[in-house]
Amino acid sequence: MTNTTGTARTENRGEPVNPGNPAVENTEAGNRAAEAAQTEVADTLALLERGRTLSTPALRAAVERLAAPMDTVAAYHFGWIDAQGNPADGDGGKAVRPALALLSAEAAGAPAEVGIPGAVAVELVHNFSLLHDDLMDGDEQRRHRDTVWKVHGPAQAILVGDALFALANEVLLELGTVEAGRATRRLTTASRKLIDGQAQDISYEHRESVSVEECLEMEGNKTGALLACAISIGAVLGGADDRTADKLEEYGYHLGLAFQAVDDLLGIWGDPESTGKQTWSDLRQRKKSLPVVAALAAGGPAAEKLGELLAADAKSNDFENFSEEEFAARAALIEEAGGREWTAEEARRQHAIAVRALDDVDMPQRVREQLVALADFVVVRKR
Repeated sequence: MTNTTGTARTENRGEPVNPGNPAVENTEAGNRAAEAAQTEVADTLALLERGRTLSTPALRAAVERLAAPMDTVAAYHFGWIDAQGNPADGDGGKAVRPALALLSAEAAGAPAEVGIPGAVAVELVHNFSLLHDDLMDGDEQRRHRDTVWKVHGPAQAILVGDALFALANEVLLELGTVEAGRATRRLTTASRKLIDGQAQDISYEHRESVSVEECLEMEGNKTGALLACAISIGAVLGGADDRTADKLEEYGYHLGLAFQAVDDLLGIWGDPESTGKQTWSDLRQRKKSLPVVAALAAGGPAAEKLGELLAADAKSNDFENFSEEEFAARAALIEEAGGREWTAEEARRQHAIAVRALDDVDMPQRVREQLVALADFVVVRKR
């Protein structure tokens, strides 16, 4: 089986291949390809860092508006302070959304800085969802640290999440421009879809049967909608028309589906040292993620056995005390039934659709290449 977390991009845009392919190893062409891939990753990491660097001061300024102790709790969530209130240089996440918002402005021919309010607004909504999701899912770890609800309590997690959501709209609307109003409408629509997706995700945990189509719809809402907003919001602030913004959203939506497919793979088979979550984290939460749903839909002995185990798990009073071996057995059945390979292929398929959507947008070639590289990075990431 081909694992998306171990892929690199070929010269053919949107076609990931295994960098360990012996047909190209230890050859001049293979070495050039490896060097090019390493350069592209380094450039993309620099792009993500630019998004973080340019948006963080405005993000901090927005968070500082919150009343105590919400300002402190939010600062802890973002990794700016530790649980004792001391300054910290924590992991603030991948910063994909701020990077997209800045590139979005440049796609419309505006300076990257025009997209900063959009980057901040999207990041605030994203983190609102993380605070609430961690509590609803019972996740105790995020970014290698205890989650907010575990450190500061469920009430603060709810309140701070609500406050971040309100701040997101405030940051945009205070610009006072027609473009800000258009951007806010896109953000609120994406936020509603995100909440729809979380509601679907929770409801699916208690259902015996979820179709692949339902799972993709849920993930399109939960992840695709906000990434779609991120890549359009800067362009709107930069004066782009709705057609351009809509085509950029198409890229972001399918990038979000690819992103979530990889997340689903990492949620079962990811290295805890890289992901910052427990082993088999999605299985522990009984999530009907893409690998699980695809495996169950595949049919055959492994799918049938998996279905029997998951049905029994739903009725078990001792699920939280399952051993590592029991979760490993379920992961093995998912892989045997084809759920892992199907999800890896779906990530590649959605990645290709996202990249093709850029063909319909008139933008600087440099920006186009950066968006393609960012899409590649999302599909090969390990965290």
